[in-house]
Amino acid sequence: MGCDRKQSLYDFKKRLYGFTLKLIELLDKLPGDNVSRRIGDQLLRSGTSIIGNYIEGQAACSKKDFAKYLHVSLKSANESKLWLAILKDTKRIPFDRSKWFFGELEELSKIFASSILTMKRKKG
Repeated sequence: MGCDRKQSLYDFKKRLYGFTLKLIELLDKLPGDNVSRRIGDQLLRSGTSIIGNYIEGQAACSKKDFAKYLHVSLKSANESKLWLAILKDTKRIPFDRSKWFFGELEELSKIFASSILTMKRKKG
């Protein structure tokens, strides 16, 4: 594995970690009502699952196994968009605070999807 690829993987891991920290910060500022807490818990679970599965995938025994973890990360990113939208649309977080998260989740989803497709093409 070349130095550029290692750096790229490190940068992506850093990006995922930074996203997770910002997400936690956002969730810490949610209103204290029951609905906000429950939806916040769902978003925390799906949002942290993105990096959790990516990190687990890096220890996978095969490329096929790694692709499965990437797929779970993709699904978690997509699920996170739903919970974020519900929080925004119920005015529990303002649009301007959610905008960055929607953009980042969309970009992460595209990266995971592209990686999965690349791995499938190389296999076939």
